Amino acid sequence: MPEGNGSNGLKVVGAGLGRTATMSLKHALEQLLGEPCYHMIEVFPRPEHLAAWTDAANGKPVDWRALFDGFGAAVDWPTCAFWREISAEYPDALILLSTRTDGDTWFTSANNTIFNVAADGEPPPEMAPFVTMWHAIATNTFTPDFRDHDAAVAAYEAHNAAVRAEADPARLLEWQAADGWEPLCAALGVPVPDDPFPRTNTSEEWAQGHGPPI
Repeated sequence: MPEGNGSNGLKVVGAGLGRTATMSLKHALEQLLGEPCYHMIEVFPRPEHLAAWTDAANGKPVDWRALFDGFGAAVDWPTCAFWREISAEYPDALILLSTRTDGDTWFTSANNTIFNVAADGEPPPEMAPFVTMWHAIATNTFTPDFRDHDAAVAAYEAHNAAVRAEADPARLLEWQAADGWEPLCAALGVPVPDDPFPRTNTSEEWAQGHGPPI
């Protein structure tokens, strides 16, 4: 298990893109670590974080320690777009690459949920800073054509391939939702909980209007 970085230091850096069970991972890691896990939903109540992530997407320096103060793990966008920089800042943290079974499955989920929120067009005023942040991240770290199937799937595959190629194998755990608790617990050196692995933020919940802001 990678050793922790002290109180409130990241023990896990999520390199997996959004819609790879990252909300379920957030809840699971919070249970395993006893500390909050950063996820896109943590950005919305912190307007200053929108500016920080936009700066990061535009190549400006970011104080990662300040940004993640109080969190023990981080998953989902925008963290995954900067997994290299963040894992370098926390050199003992586990690098967690969450994936779906294939790119088509991932795109269907992403396009029906989070990409709808960030779609082109005039956003409502309260969403404008988020849309600005997202488009900077998509353009500079993923693909500006994230609503296009072929472009998005190619970017998804390229992102995952880069993590596999560049991350230290001793730090890297590749994981899918069907894997459940065991690989996470083994990598973190913690007991496997008795309760079922959390499953939340599904496409079905989004379709019923119960999804989070992103």
